[in-house]
Amino acid sequence: MQADKQTTSRRANPSTKVGRVVGYCRVSTVQQADAGESLLVQQRQIEGWCHMAGQTLSEVFVERGVSGSLPLAERPEGSRLWTSLRAGDTVVVAKLDRLFRSALDALQAVEALKQRGVHLVLLDLGGDISGNGLSRLFLTIAAAFAEAERDRIRERITQVKRDQRGRGRYLGGKVPFGFRPTAEGGLEAVPEEQAVIATACQLRSKGASLRAIRDAVAEQHGSRLSLDALARVTRDPPG
Repeated sequence: MQADKQTTSRRANPSTKVGRVVGYCRVSTVQQADAGESLLVQQRQIEGWCHMAGQTLSEVFVERGVSGSLPLAERPEGSRLWTSLRAGDTVVVAKLDRLFRSALDALQAVEALKQRGVHLVLLDLGGDISGNGLSRLFLTIAAAFAEAERDRIRERITQVKRDQRGRGRYLGGKVPFGFRPTAEGGLEAVPEEQAVIATACQLRSKGASLRAIRDAVAEQHGSRLSLDALARVTRDPPG
């Protein structure tokens, strides 16, 4: 119904310049496996709207593995989309949070699109949200809820990582000297490297310089560590 109303309105006003209809899809790395927000699902929803509205979809800008925390203009495909828009164009997006990072970001972008004469269709909000005050009010509320949900997700991820770290779980990244990852996702000590750390800490406690420690562990253990690595292991030795 909303699509029919928009199409009728644009056709009824001959002064309205009709441009391209383009779509925009995005998934972040965390959400790529989520079937409800997959790129294919989003693209099908956009194509469905175009079919019902009697519009031809010119292009779909597909953003793969890009966080929604980035402004649209700083995303590779988002930037390409933004700079390509002309008066009369219509942007179709499946969900509000695929396009915007915050309520403020949404309001500013909608206003900028309106000034440029570009229509914005958000399918989860029922259609063209750039045309009237009620739509903008709804947009403000929906964007605020989307922003709050992203904050909750970020907080849950942080809590999980904190819990895993507290239980000695390996969270990825560079493996600290003296350890190796286990099949269970933790870290286990490497005896040979732990011996190097013990020697380094003992010499450091006696006032030896990092260069002297580097030469000593090379001679005693055959291990050549950088001065930065020695500074780390003697400053914060494993417990």
